[in-house]
Amino acid sequence: MSLPTLSAPVLRTPERCFDAVRDFPYTPHYLELSGGSGGGTPLRVAYIDEGPRDAPVVLLMHGEPTWSYLYRTMIPPLLAAGLRVVAPDLVGFGRSDKPSAQRDYSYAHHVAWMNLWLAQAGLERVTLFCQDWGSLIGLRMACAQPQRFERIALANGGLPTGTAPVPRAFKLWRAFASYSPWFPIGRIVRSGCAQGLSDEAVAAYNAPFPTAAHRRGARAFPRLVPIAPNDPERAANEAAWVQLRAWDKPFVTLFSSRDPITRGGDRLFQAQVPGAQGQAHQTIRGAGHFLQEDRGPELAQALIAFVNAKAAL
Repeated sequence: MSLPTLSAPVLRTPERCFDAVRDFPYTPHYLELSGGSGGGTPLRVAYIDEGPRDAPVVLLMHGEPTWSYLYRTMIPPLLAAGLRVVAPDLVGFGRSDKPSAQRDYSYAHHVAWMNLWLAQAGLERVTLFCQDWGSLIGLRMACAQPQRFERIALANGGLPTGTAPVPRAFKLWRAFASYSPWFPIGRIVRSGCAQGLSDEAVAAYNAPFPTAAHRRGARAFPRLVPIAPNDPERAANEAAWVQLRAWDKPFVTLFSSRDPITRGGDRLFQAQVPGAQGQAHQTIRGAGHFLQEDRGPELAQALIAFVNAKAAL
């Protein structure tokens, strides 16, 4: 795996920006990506790593425009169940480094960065939980390093190839991210929650992004989703789909009932992934796009049941 070379300097959010985040008491760990003899621009990836070192790993992959804070109500029950919980901040988000040039953000770069992070972190026996962009990246990670993964839980996400119709809600979101002079990240997250979001949580989602330059990754992500047949990542995602159609390890879908972008996408995976057969797929009622915010503890219990069902076989 090679580390991409960037065209502009990298930003790092000052730690003081997180001083007011009160309900996320986890010590951040840091791993500097190295590309070996391939060169590339070093980047520091932040992640939460809690629980027994020898316990099964639950890897929580966040999406756009959130960070690992998204999982704050899921982490305690997962830890209480005896699991090891690892939640990285994607490059450009949270406490992870942020390329300052928007052109340095690409789908391929994000997959390369997180595959390097996964390999350097040495995680094994992984249950992947992924949502939104966490699935576009996380499913590619599982297909690139399948030996590290024991099962997958997919929530409000997918792996688009640019050949299917695009929901109108996503087209509007993509246009807003591209052209709006105003990009209030915390309020954007609130708009994706069916149950509302406190002002304190809105501030916590704003914390990693003190300037417009820090928000360039969040701005870039919507335009990186493959929505046309000529997308540069179409071939890579189609190759990953070939692997998913042969994936016989447990695969469960936990989609919400009130997400206008991904609603119904769970049926595609249930029909095409062999490991999805016979699993306890759920529709999380009363939850919007960010179902971790709306139904975090309920979602955690579904994930625990999924892990334990495999362990009991």
